[in-house]
Amino acid sequence: MSEICPRPLHHIGVTVSDMKKAISFYEEVFGYRLFTGPVELTREGDMRGQLENVLGPGFRKLKIAHLSTGTGVGLELFEPIDPPFERQEDDVAYWKSGTTHFCVTDPDIEGMIARIEANGGKQLSEIWDDRPPLGKYFMVYCQDPFGTLIEVHTHSYEIVQGWR
Repeated sequence: MSEICPRPLHHIGVTVSDMKKAISFYEEVFGYRLFTGPVELTREGDMRGQLENVLGPGFRKLKIAHLSTGTGVGLELFEPIDPPFERQEDDVAYWKSGTTHFCVTDPDIEGMIARIEANGGKQLSEIWDDRPPLGKYFMVYCQDPFGTLIEVHTHSYEIVQGWR
C-alpha cells in the first residue's frame, strides 16, 4: 500500500445565531477576511435538492458566508433561519460525535483572550502551561458568542504532537 500524503484542511463550518455579529467577531478577533456572502439559501431555490440531501427534509432556509484565515483555510458560517438556530444546553458536548472545537495559534495568548472577551466571547479555562519545557508553550480554551469552543495555542500543532 502506498503512503498517503497529508491533505490540506480546506475549511471548517460553524453554526451561528447572528450572521452579522459572527462576521464581525471573526474579523475583529482573528483578522479573518469575508470574501463571499452572506447569502440566503432556501430549499425552494435549490433546484437540484443538494441542500436538503445533506441537511435533511426539515431544511427550509439559512444564511451562509465564507471567510479566509491567515493560512488560506476557510471558515464557513451558517445561520439557520428555518428551522431557527437552537443553542444546546450543554456548552461543550465533547461526548457527542462531530466537531468539538477548532484551534488557532497566537503567540500573544493574553491579547487573544482580551479580543475574544471584548467581542462577546468568553474564556473557559485558565491559561495552561502546556508541555515541557515549562514556561514556553501555553494554551487556553475560549468560546465565541454562539457557543463554539475555540482553543488557542501559542505554538504550532507539530510542537503539540511532540509532547508525549
